[in-house]
Amino acid sequence: MTAPANTNGTPIALTIAGSDSGGGAGIQADLKVFHRYQVYGASVITAITAQNTMGVSTWEAVTSKMVRQQIECVAADLRPDAVKSGMLANREVVRAVAEALSEHKLAPYVLDPVMVATSGDLLVNTGTVASIRDRLVPLATLVTPNIDEAQVLLDRPVNDVETMEQAARLLVEEHGAQAALVKGGHLEGLEMVDVLYADGAFEHFRHPRVETTSLHGTGCTLSAAIAAHLARGNSLRDSVRNSLDYVHRAILTAPKLGSGHGPLNHWA
Repeated sequence: MTAPANTNGTPIALTIAGSDSGGGAGIQADLKVFHRYQVYGASVITAITAQNTMGVSTWEAVTSKMVRQQIECVAADLRPDAVKSGMLANREVVRAVAEALSEHKLAPYVLDPVMVATSGDLLVNTGTVASIRDRLVPLATLVTPNIDEAQVLLDRPVNDVETMEQAARLLVEEHGAQAALVKGGHLEGLEMVDVLYADGAFEHFRHPRVETTSLHGTGCTLSAAIAAHLARGNSLRDSVRNSLDYVHRAILTAPKLGSGHGPLNHWA
């Protein structure tokens, strides 16, 4: 049974993602972002990681049955005004998420397709990539791959602004997302360029590149901020614009914690 829409005035956002024991990414980062934007955060944990700023030591996936049951419980009592997903460990978890989102008509939905590590290594197998592309992208209000993830999703080079535009358009017009934000933080240059394709039009967002090692959880933080803005009733374009500005501030004011890739300042 689907819960009625939230009517008491407190926005609710749901994150479906992995747990980061270091607190800089995943569920922990998402809940910090929701709190920063005065949105009540609910969570569905898809994997448990042992990690810190130096990297991931080990991780274990949560069963697809448990993931589905978590979503069912939240949807039945704390119906979210927006949803985001991050790390989804395997095809079974992807299927459970897709089925639950569809059954409970949970939207708007921000899909952060976490598939490629900072090292460039693929975090999921090709079957899971295909499942994300075929099952979740068509449900997404917005999909937010970085250039490496866009390249994996589409099996084509994405290495400059022109190919970022092509990728964003393909994710919408061929794969069914309502909108796509292809993030260009991994491109070289003095400027970071992100490309949004929505309603048949492109928009470029530009920020000065910040030389720092405090970049852990950037994608999680961005997608959570967009979901928080959407939960508060903001338009997609305003949500994307304000969230990119927020992440830039969070990088600039990062607390410099840990010995490796440190977390952002989620209170920025």
